[in-house]
Amino acid sequence: MKAIKLVGDRDLHIELLDVDKPEVRNGQCLVRIKAASLNRRDFWITVGKYPKIKEEVILGSDGSGEVIEGPEEWKGKEVIINPNVNWGDNPMAQSRDYEILGMPKNGTLAEYLVVDPDRLVEKPDFLSFSQAACFPLAGLTAYRACFLKGEVKEGTKVLVTGIGGGVAQFALAFCKAVKAEVYVTSSSKNKISDAVSAGARGGFNYKKEDWVKTAKREAEAFDVIIDSSGGNMVDQYLKVIKPGGKIVIYGASGGRAEAFDLPRVFWQQVSIIGTSMGNDVEFAEMVAFIDKFKIKPIIDKEFPMEKYMDAFRRFVDKDHYGKVVIITS
Repeated sequence: MKAIKLVGDRDLHIELLDVDKPEVRNGQCLVRIKAASLNRRDFWITVGKYPKIKEEVILGSDGSGEVIEGPEEWKGKEVIINPNVNWGDNPMAQSRDYEILGMPKNGTLAEYLVVDPDRLVEKPDFLSFSQAACFPLAGLTAYRACFLKGEVKEGTKVLVTGIGGGVAQFALAFCKAVKAEVYVTSSSKNKISDAVSAGARGGFNYKKEDWVKTAKREAEAFDVIIDSSGGNMVDQYLKVIKPGGKIVIYGASGGRAEAFDLPRVFWQQVSIIGTSMGNDVEFAEMVAFIDKFKIKPIIDKEFPMEKYMDAFRRFVDKDHYGKVVIITS
């Protein structure tokens, strides 16, 4: 079968190779992967900036496909793959043994993948394979950030930062589905415009020095901020969060915070909350949620497997908006 593997000393350190089809053990399912989508995690692995990296691993955390071997009740089912491995017994935080498909275990950027049946959820009928493949990692992260950590509900005023990325896209869609008031940030006028077209109330260019003043004028303050950057932006968020509000952080693209106004945190009773991925119950809830509200992802572009390098390069292009998908079979 064809698979995209991490290799040494090549452009982006990946290559499309012919590898052995995985063997199915008792009780497992063989899934013919139809589509897989890229995440920031995949890129960081290719440049050596991710833990537990080892070569000759098939990349990819997100995937959808059809079960062609396995227990009778799963044969022929169209499925979404849950990329969690060993979350553990604590629903609030992952175990020390927690991993994600695609490193260090083989992932979804292949024609076939063997998984246990408990890693599968049936694909909602209204989604194509490409659309379904967009949700697992980013959708789960957004779901947990919005509802477990942010406690977003109807009427909540939410700021989603860095719109354009997968998690931010889904955070906007999920919050909009429950009738929250959603605003976004980006350094791109076009991405803000796209977000408004997708249901955001408005957006702010965080590169402008007066963005905080603009946000206060247009939205006053936010109940919840869902953020991917961290870093020095946290101090900016403290100026636009309501007393008692929550800043939910799932990424650190802005690096470490040099300083922020700590007295403002405790005087305004602000909660700064970390989150990442989500447990298996939340994964099933997330799929049921997108089915209930018929939420479709924004796909930036689809690529055949043979154009995998173009797909990775498109993913790191700052102009891309939405998910980048590789059609695997």
